[in-house]
Amino acid sequence: MIGTKKTVKDYMELPEGAPYQLIEGELVMSPAPGYSHQNTLGNLFIILRTRLKDAQVILSPIDVYLDEENAYQPDLVVVLKDSKAKVEERGIFGAPDVVVEILSPSTAYYDLTEKKDVYERVGVKEYWIVDPKRKTFEIYSNSEEGFKLTSQAKKDGKVRSELLGLEIDLKELFEEV
Repeated sequence: MIGTKKTVKDYMELPEGAPYQLIEGELVMSPAPGYSHQNTLGNLFIILRTRLKDAQVILSPIDVYLDEENAYQPDLVVVLKDSKAKVEERGIFGAPDVVVEILSPSTAYYDLTEKKDVYERVGVKEYWIVDPKRKTFEIYSNSEEGFKLTSQAKKDGKVRSELLGLEIDLKELFEEV
């Protein structure tokens, strides 16, 4: 039936590797990202993986089940040792501590609107938005008033995650190998 909302149960019945995310009860196709997206993602993964010893740094694609109508595949997530999120073979259940979305033309709308609202609502502690085209990086921290921009930089600046206690140099992040 057209317009019928989908649930996590419906999403879990999709074949493994299906290029979809469940966003507010709708299956949304996510095509493969381009080179600059993947290069930035790889660099960020290496930075975090080498500097965070007591956390799980998990690269997409992995399903993150947030509630009955939202199952996403963020580009990268960080799950701290004492997190409420549970990492299982099938995916991550609950809100990761840090969610990173790297903008690309096909996903930017959802990353900046609906997904951001859901991440805020379900209790993601920090939401990072990275734009490889504009070479910008924004960190939003969740508070009682919702997400607040707490650090931002462009090109050769630096951002700081208070939650993780680390600084990221954008020159290193956007470096092409």
